[in-house]
Amino acid sequence: MAKIQKIIPNLWFDNEAEEAAKYYTSIFKNSGIDRVTYYPKAGQEIHKQQPGSVMTVEFNLDGQKFVALNGGPHFKFNEAISLVVNCDTQEEVDYFWNQLTAGGDPNAQQCGWLKDKFGLSWQVVPTELEELLTDPDQSKVEHAFEAMLKMKKLDISELEAATHSV
Repeated sequence: MAKIQKIIPNLWFDNEAEEAAKYYTSIFKNSGIDRVTYYPKAGQEIHKQQPGSVMTVEFNLDGQKFVALNGGPHFKFNEAISLVVNCDTQEEVDYFWNQLTAGGDPNAQQCGWLKDKFGLSWQVVPTELEELLTDPDQSKVEHAFEAMLKMKKLDISELEAATHSV
């Protein structure tokens, strides 16, 4: 029997769970939809969903499991939680940024953060940023941080250049 992932993020959608899962799994390699469940007639007075409509979509993004729930319009995503995409190269940053911003909110983009077309917040971050922000030379940290604050999509060469100007 396969080991069950201990913690699985559950994402609440109005009625776009399946669309969102298909969208996200098309962006990330080694991803897919694992299972779809449907609302039964039982409890319809509580869940108020059409029997036979999609209830949950279990999917994975590069091995990380998620559940998308069609729970109705009661709750919306906000920036209090975001999903971080660690990128090793600028090409990865560009790819994920372009994919996840498509149809999203252009006003909700700052310092590598973005909001996708479903309202979910993401951080597309070069792995090198952690190194730059933990450098023992505090002046390099300050310059890297200042450079980051001026960006929407993070640019590795600009971040590095900011630390070399010290």
